Amino acid sequence: MKRSKKTRQQELQETIQTTPFITDEELARQFDVSIQTIRLDRTELSIPELRERIKSVAELGWQETVKALPIEEVIGEVVDLELDRRAISILDIKQEHVFSRNNIARGHHLFAQANSLAVAVINDELALTARSRIEFTRQVNLGERVIAHAEVQGEDEKGRSIVLVHSFVEDEEVFTGSFEMFRSNQ
Repeated sequence: MKRSKKTRQQELQETIQTTPFITDEELARQFDVSIQTIRLDRTELSIPELRERIKSVAELGWQETVKALPIEEVIGEVVDLELDRRAISILDIKQEHVFSRNNIARGHHLFAQANSLAVAVINDELALTARSRIEFTRQVNLGERVIAHAEVQGEDEKGRSIVLVHSFVEDEEVFTGSFEMFRSNQ
């Protein structure tokens, strides 16, 4: 059953408000309309394109600075950061991230996104991964967007920070990892 334009635009606005990193392609699938229709609806509603929404969330969402490594060394684009609490990054899977014969993302890129985010969330000049336990829960394909969420859980018996990272494509978890982080101030 087709939605009216007014209903679709209202639902589109609500969807983008709750999931600002959703792509026009994902919206087109969700609303069963063309990408052009989504773009026209966004224009009429004065909703910026994805890149602008990411910038806006990044500018409003966090003012802290990564201490343990230069921000450009974090794999993916950091869009939210609260040191020693949580962080979010986005990695768009491009041709350079995949195996050429099947367009499946190489695992080390997903690990690198999660590991560098675990380092970035630590509020210390030196943060190193002492140990990690990881699991890939499904393959990631060319063109997909991986959103990694890191959360500091506290410290272990050695005083190392424990950071849990869960990575998703849309609402499906594709990677999970637990990182024990050595800090210079231990």
